[in-house]
Amino acid sequence: MTASTNGYTESTIHVGGTGVTLLRGGSGAPLLVLHEELGHPGWLAWHQDLAQDRSLLLPVHPGFGQLPRADWIANVRDLAGFYSRMLREMALGPIDVIGFSLGGWIAAEMAAADAGQFRRMALVAPTGVRPPEGEILDLFILTARAYLDASVNDAAATPEFASLYGEETAEQFEAWEDGRAESARLAWKPYMHNPSLPHLLEGVQGLPTLIVWGREDRIVPVSAGHAYSRAIAGSELLVLDNCGHRPEIEHTSRFVNRVRDFLA
Repeated sequence: MTASTNGYTESTIHVGGTGVTLLRGGSGAPLLVLHEELGHPGWLAWHQDLAQDRSLLLPVHPGFGQLPRADWIANVRDLAGFYSRMLREMALGPIDVIGFSLGGWIAAEMAAADAGQFRRMALVAPTGVRPPEGEILDLFILTARAYLDASVNDAAATPEFASLYGEETAEQFEAWEDGRAESARLAWKPYMHNPSLPHLLEGVQGLPTLIVWGREDRIVPVSAGHAYSRAIAGSELLVLDNCGHRPEIEHTSRFVNRVRDFLA
């Protein structure tokens, strides 16, 4: 079953008996988009901009949307393996990928296991690597609202922040809590990182990688960006000033232009 929504279509696919909500929008070469730890935030301006020349594929992680979780997916590495299987079954490799926060961690785990499934990889403030300086903000000792407020450097200067998170409806609150619960199940201990990931990423060769970070990121300190960059040979680290954890909505034009150039 496929439903049409503003800018994209929504359908359910199955991978090994596990249902996945898949959003598709745009035209051109496919781009896999992996969302953050509070769930898919909606079809944003940056999606619409990149969809002008790319076909965006946005799976909603099992357990983060309307479909039930897969109990056998017990950690982020399992979820990475799940998405690798999805790409194989859809005959989509090698594909470009962009991952945000938790989604960036998933993409990094996929690349560590098999870099050949990707053509180019963009990671936007990913979790997954423990920061050498500072700590990843604890999602589970804060309310979802407090975590969201900490995710941008200046909410008043971020127009999409109000439209995304200004009104906390019962439906939105439930979606955030579902995301928090599933993130806790997958990434509670050790909290939001995998100690082996940097070592495995050192084995990734020949995968063009762009890492984007906000210098004022209060969710994942920018020191983790430098750690990622050191681990992935030949990667580029772009650090944006006056920017928190969401460069895609805090500096949309610069973000889109750089990602589009990188993926070209």
